[in-house]
Order: sequence, then structure tokens, then C-alpha cells
Amino acid sequence: MDSPAERYVASRQRAEDEKSALHEFRGLYDFELDQFQIDACRALEDGSGVLVAAPTGAGKTIVGEFAVHLALRSGTKCFYTAPIKALSNQKYHDLVARYGAAKVGLLTGDNSVNGEAPVVVMTTEVLRNMIYAGSHTLGGLSYVVMDEVHYLADRFRGAVWEEVIIHLPEHVAVVALSATVSNAEEFGEWLSTVRGETQIVVEEHRPVPLWQHVMAGDRLYDLFVDDDQTRVNPELVRMAREDERVQKMARDGSAGRPGRGGKRNRSALMPLRPEMVERLNRERLLPAITFIFSRVGCAAAVEQCLAAGLRLTSNDERLQIRGIVEHRCADLPQEDLMVLGYLEWLDGLERGFAAHHAGMLPTFKETVEDLFQKGLVKMVFATETLALGINMPAKSVVLEKLVKWNGETHADVTPGEYTQLTGRAGRRGIDVEGNAVVVWHQGFDPSALAGLASTRTYPLRSSFKPSYNMAVNLVGSFGHHAARELLETSFAQFQADRAVVGLAKQVRKQEEALDGYHDAMECHLGDFAEYAELRRRLTDREKELTRDGAVRRRAAAGAALARLKPGDVIMVPAGRRSGVAVVLDPGLTDKDEPRPTVLTLDRQVKRLSVLDFPAPVEPLESMRIPKLFNPRSANSRRDLAAKLKDLVGDIRVDKPRKPKGDQGEDSQVLELRRQIRQHPCHGCDEREAHARWAERYHRLLRETRGLERRVESRTNSIARQFDRVCAILTELGYLTAADDTAQVTDAGRMLQRLYNDMDLVAAECLRQGLWNGLTAAELAACASVLVFEARQPDDAIPPRLPEGAARDVIAETVKLWSELSKLEAEEHVQFLREPDLGFAWAAYRWASGHRLESVLRDTELQAGDFVRWCKQLADLLGQIADAAGSHNTPDGNHLARTAREAVDAVKRGVVSFSSV
Repeated sequence: MDSPAERYVASRQRAEDEKSALHEFRGLYDFELDQFQIDACRALEDGSGVLVAAPTGAGKTIVGEFAVHLALRSGTKCFYTAPIKALSNQKYHDLVARYGAAKVGLLTGDNSVNGEAPVVVMTTEVLRNMIYAGSHTLGGLSYVVMDEVHYLADRFRGAVWEEVIIHLPEHVAVVALSATVSNAEEFGEWLSTVRGETQIVVEEHRPVPLWQHVMAGDRLYDLFVDDDQTRVNPELVRMAREDERVQKMARDGSAGRPGRGGKRNRSALMPLRPEMVERLNRERLLPAITFIFSRVGCAAAVEQCLAAGLRLTSNDERLQIRGIVEHRCADLPQEDLMVLGYLEWLDGLERGFAAHHAGMLPTFKETVEDLFQKGLVKMVFATETLALGINMPAKSVVLEKLVKWNGETHADVTPGEYTQLTGRAGRRGIDVEGNAVVVWHQGFDPSALAGLASTRTYPLRSSFKPSYNMAVNLVGSFGHHAARELLETSFAQFQADRAVVGLAKQVRKQEEALDGYHDAMECHLGDFAEYAELRRRLTDREKELTRDGAVRRRAAAGAALARLKPGDVIMVPAGRRSGVAVVLDPGLTDKDEPRPTVLTLDRQVKRLSVLDFPAPVEPLESMRIPKLFNPRSANSRRDLAAKLKDLVGDIRVDKPRKPKGDQGEDSQVLELRRQIRQHPCHGCDEREAHARWAERYHRLLRETRGLERRVESRTNSIARQFDRVCAILTELGYLTAADDTAQVTDAGRMLQRLYNDMDLVAAECLRQGLWNGLTAAELAACASVLVFEARQPDDAIPPRLPEGAARDVIAETVKLWSELSKLEAEEHVQFLREPDLGFAWAAYRWASGHRLESVLRDTELQAGDFVRWCKQLADLLGQIADAAGSHNTPDGNHLARTAREAVDAVKRGVVSFSSV
């Protein structure tokens, strides 16, 4: 039993706790907070920043919401940032529902709602731009929540997260919410370095246990046969072996059939999509999300379920669905609904299934999310973009394959991606367990899946690098020297420096070994290191001469082959093809070395190359090749080989002698040999033993120098890249110098307002007046080439361009990019991609007022992609208007007006509609 003193202390603690913000905050929820949430919230209330790394669905956002609560309680501001607009919109609605519309704002580029509110939800890029612009909205800011902060590993947009973390005012507490990463301590240590005290809270326990399954045929199998989920189901292993055997037999059997050519047959274990959905429904595993990794696949899945007559909803649910859809789509232009496939989409929704991908109209996508959260849609076929933090928990998550397109190639799903995707399975407070289901597919390996399923974490790697816009903003705000020091505090440099520690340790160990090797090769007659260097120089020179001789001989052999004609009889001196042969075809091409086709005495038709000729070949004789000679005919080959044998019977053939190297007569070789013979160590009895130690010494020295170069390349690597960027900006006139005296010029201040990935190309277009005099639609077309990027190479839209001024300006823009790329190459940086012309025609026609149906038909773009590119184009056009008008010149002001007209022309119809 506690003593009176202990009871008094406990009662005082309870009284203090009841006055705390956390106690007040906990009362807002009808469930108890988990310990990791309590620990993180307490750290925040105590004035520390926090990093929370926890599985998807664990409830990390509670900590972000507590930061909102603290800001409102103290009369200060909290910004809640997210990587994608959909997540920002969702969080905005959540916070409005709790705190009211008057206290919550939204800034995403598309939407600007109540931006001066005490709580503002925004995309991370918006906050970055506000910091660089010195926005007054930052006044009173005390907390910044960075949801999905592990996004800083994204190679396209990740740098923005680090920019914000580095440049936020010192007094602002950062609340970083991350998926489970294996190096949370490293990331937290960096946050503490740049932001001050940061509490690291790691939670690895999933609130809802996740079970792993495989669907094969019409059955559902457990992936593991033990509770620890370590032993793979032997039945699945046996099935995989048998399936591969059957597939191999099918491939072997079809290899000789016309049109089949070894193509893989569909495995009998692969269920059809409607069958898969029905099976999950029977097993009571719906609602579910099926990740397909292909937009076409998602749309096809819906079509297949419709064709199969699948229905997952009751009559009452169908009425609810129709009412919600009609309400959400009421503001969409009626003439566009048919173009958007509205009726087919609605039919699928009413039956309880839908697709979800970036190609869909945002309104359609948000409606699917809403219906799924309400439990009305039971199955969503989605691409992996759904996994980026949107609140769509399911009872089950299904993966059709374990291979996905990563932007460059088809690659295996990584453990981190698998964890992120399957993390949606298991609804907290609803499901007692979640289910991850992998559908049997070609080449399925249960052991590989087990490896993915058991690896729960992945390391967070920085993708940070200084861009042109970043450089002028940093120099303008802090000066060159301070900007350089700021960049050296990036997470990228922090990770590089940590790697350097291990490399430097290895260098020190190898230097100690070098001392030992040097002692071992000491010679009492003289400096053996000097003697070894002479020997090494001789070896290097002899190799160089041999290599040069080989190159000359190959060139001579190629030239001799190029002179051969059909009917020339030659001697093939080397290899499996050696012997007399007659040339059938010289095999001349414009690009490659000659590859003559010949017939040998033993009736074989062979293709030769310069590798078969160590020395130039000369014809021994010539004979006529019959016009009707057919190399595939055994009789033709036999007759011609007989004539060849008759012809060469009287010719004496000598195989060419192997060419000698040229080093014997080289002056450097002769001099080095003389110095070696005269060196004192040449007469040492232990000379070769010393030489072996010298060789080890030299090999280790070469390796050590390589390590030292790696250390040098990593130390200050970000700052050095910044220097290169500044050198380019100085040469182009955006900075006055690339050193501590650097100042931002008028052109640089214009570049400060351009946040596009092609910022420097856009700035040069402005400076050179390329866009002056264009109409709004022409400007939209020309600016689109700096925004649009085809999703993958084989998706590239054949460029169709407007006639007249726009076509000329686009050509000049590509030429300008080419010149800038050469400048980048000289400085060993690469930021600017080639302009993509694939959206110019669509942008021109849309900004000219054409109907959606007509524009989409011409572009072959999906509606969601079209809307997304239009919004990004409108964003750039807004930046152009801002930058052009900043100098207050007649041309600049006229271009600014045209750019604003272009924004209005682009943001119309479905592009202008927002559900917020």
C-alpha cells in the first residue's frame, strides 16, 4: 500500500495532468490513445519536436491533430502539410468537422480557402514557396505537421521536404509523421541537429494483426503455417513447383506452332477477377482494395465484373450510392458526363465496385473514396497511388502481381512498397484482423512473397539536390556562404557524412597495412620501391604497345574484309572456322565492321568477323558463285564445296604467322630495361620475394586511393553541387558572382518566382522574349512543354503542334533547352529534362474553347490526366504572370495579362471544378 506522501504526490500529478492540454485533447476522442501516441503528444506539450514512425493505420495522425490542438489552445498557428492534394483535401474536411470552417484553411495550388486561418492544410510545395517568398502568413506559426514525411525519399519531389525542414523559423516545432522506416533514429538525429530537440517515437506494433494469404484457383491458402509467420506453407511450395513444370511443358509444346513462339499459357491456378471478388465475398473479406499497378487493368477489372453480372450491394445501398453520386457530380457540366463514362462508372458503383487511379477525374476519384469509407463500395481496383496516405482502410488488400512499373522499368515490388500497400488491410475499431491476399500469377514464388511479407521496414534515403530556383532564393535570402552552410545541414549530406565515417575508418586500416607491406619489401641493396616502380612502368608500357598494336591490326583486318567480294577464296587462320573458304556475301554495313558469310570445304555456311583474322586477309583465288546458289540447300552447298576443293587442290596455303608486338623496338621500353638492369636491387637474391610484396603494396595503394577519392566526393558533395549550379546562374546572369559576393540580379529575382522543374528554361524564355506577342491559347501551348511528361516512353503522345507563332516558339524552346543542357554537362549537373511536346495541341485547343469531348479524342489522354496537366499548366502560367509583371515593363505587363487570360482559359469546365 502506498504511503500518505506517495498518495499526495500521485494526487498532485493527477491534478496537473487534468490541467494539461493532452488531458483536454484525449476527451475529444471516444477511444483510448495508444502509448506511442501519448508519448509523442507529451513530448510536443513539453516543447520538443517529434518524429513518429509507425505502421500504416496505427494512428500517427492523432499526434498531428494534437499539434493543431496546441496551436488553437495557445492562440498561434499550425500548418498541416501533406504530399498530395487528395490527402490535403481529406485532412481539411477532417479538421473542419472537428474545429469548424472558420478555424481551418486550405492551400493546395488548386484551392485557396481561408488561407489566414489559425490552422491551414497545404501541400508541402505551397509551404516551401511561402518560406522563400517571406509570406506574412508565416507570422504566428508555432507548429508544422509533415504528414508522410518519408516522401522525402521521392526522387522527383523529395527535396521539398528537406528545404522546408531546414528553412522553417527556429521557433517552429516540427511534427514529422512517417511510415515505419529502419533508420528512424538516423533521421531523428538529423532532425535534432537542424531543428533542435526532437523526440523519436517508433511504434512497430500494428493495431490490427495482418494475416498473409495466397489465392490460387478458387481457394484461399495461408502463406505461413505457424503463428510466428516464418514457415512457408509447404502446399504452396509444391503447387508452385508443379505449376512451373506444367508451364514449361506448355511452352515446349507450343514453341513450334505458328504464332505461339513459346508464349506462356495462363496458369489454371490464376482466378479470373470476378471469381476472385466472389471468393472474397464468400469468405467475408470485403471491403477490399485490389492493387493492379495498371490503369488499363483497373478499368478492365470493372468491365469484367460488370460483364459477369457481379453485384455486391443491396437495394437500399444502391439508392444511397445514387444519391451521393448525383449530389457530388451536380456541378459537373452535363455535356461532359457522357465523355467521362459517367453511366458505366455509376453502374459499377451501384453494384459495389469501382476503379481508382490518377487517370480518373478528381471528382470521380473522391466520390469512390467517400463511398468506400462509408462501406457502400465493397471492392476498389486501384493503382499504388491510393496507398499514399489517403484514408481508405479495408478489411483486405489484394495484390494481383508482385511486379510494378516504377517510372522507368517493370521492377519487383520492394519490401517497403509491400508494407505500404498491405498496411491498408484491417480497419481499426472494426476488424479484429486484416488480410493481405496475393493472387496466383505467372512465375509466382511463395518463398519470395514470404520474404516481402516478413520484411516490415525499409531505410529512408535522401533525394535532396539544389535546384536553380532554390539557389537564387537561398543566395537572395542568406548570401552565398550562408546558403552553402545551410545546404551542408541537409539530410542528404548528413547521410553522406555518416557513410564517410566508415570509409575513412577503412582507409586508416589500409594505410596501416601499407606500412607493413612497405617494410616487407625493403632491400639491403637499395630502394626497392623505386626498382618496383621501374618494373611497373615497363609492364604498363608493354601492355600499352600490345593494346595499340591490337587496335591497329583489327583496323587493318577490318579494312581487308571490307575489300572482299563474292567468290573470293580466303584462308581463315584461327578458331573453329579455320581453313579454306569461299566468300558468299561480304557482309558490309554502314555502322558495323564487315561480317562476311563464307562456305567452308566441309560444306558449312559460316558468318565471320574481324576476330577470326589476327592479320589482314588477302584472296588466294577467285571463283564464280552460281546465280541459283541457295545456302540452305544441301545440294548447292555440296556442289560449290566440291568446286572449291578442286580449285585449292593445287594452291599451297600457309597459315599466317602470329603477329609480333612492337614493344621490342620502342625507345621507352629499351630505356626502362636499361634502368632496371643497372638498378642495385636487380642483383638481389630475394628480388622476386620483394617484388611480390611490392605488387601487394601497389595493389592496396591503388584501392586506398580509390577510397580516398570516394571520401572526397562525398564530403561537402551537396555544397559542391550548389557551387556548380551557382556557376551556371552566374554565367547566364542570374547571379553577379559564384562566390561570397554573389548578388541576385533582376533576372534572378524573376527566377525566384518560378518553381517549375524546368525553372531555368522558363526564365530564359521570359528573358529572351520568346512568349511576347502570343495569344493566351498559344502561350498555354508553349508553356505546356515545360509541364507535361508522358507517363512512360511507349505512352509518349506523337506531338501535334499548333500552326503559326506557337509552333515556332516551341521549336525555339527546344533549341534553348539544348543549349542549357550543354552548359549543364560542362558543370556536371543535370536538372533539365527535354521538353515534352505531347500536350501542346490539347492545351492549345482547350484554351481556345473547344469542348472536352473533342480535346480528349484528339489527345487520347484520360480525363484525370487531362485535368491534372491542365491544373499544373495553370499553376505555371500563374507563375509566369507573376514573374513577367515583376519588372513593370510594357512587354512584361502585356505578357502578364496574357498569362492570366491563359489561366482563365485553362481553368474552365471540369478543370475548374473543385469538390472542396
